[in-house]
Amino acid sequence: MKVKIVNKSAFPAPAYATELSAGMDLKADIQEPVTLAPLQRTLVPTGLYMALPEGYEAQVRPRSGLAAKHGVTVLNSPGTIDADYRGEIKVILVNISDEAFVINPGERIAQMVIARHEKAEWEEVGALDATDRGEGGFGSTGR
Repeated sequence: MKVKIVNKSAFPAPAYATELSAGMDLKADIQEPVTLAPLQRTLVPTGLYMALPEGYEAQVRPRSGLAAKHGVTVLNSPGTIDADYRGEIKVILVNISDEAFVINPGERIAQMVIARHEKAEWEEVGALDATDRGEGGFGSTGR
């Protein structure tokens, strides 16, 4: 699938690291290092703009290495980029560790997955069909 992209950053466009990778790394398009204090969040620009085809979204997700090693994650995970959005892709990072984290220019800060989605059309009814689970909520299946 072809996706139109404008790259105003100082870094190469996102690419798949391996042939079977689902996501592409997004990099921080910043001029100077940014320190993210414990429990602080910040909006990090990527310098990327794109036009997705109708029926697709881009999901912005945390990088497992940043989360595991440094406690830095994407706050609204997964963040959704809609097909009609034309602004700069930015990533909301949050530091949930007890140590400051420095974001350097060009640092891989998140990953982006392009995914197909369906549009729901509501059908209002008076009742729903019964299931074994019924109204059992969180933890109700014993797993």
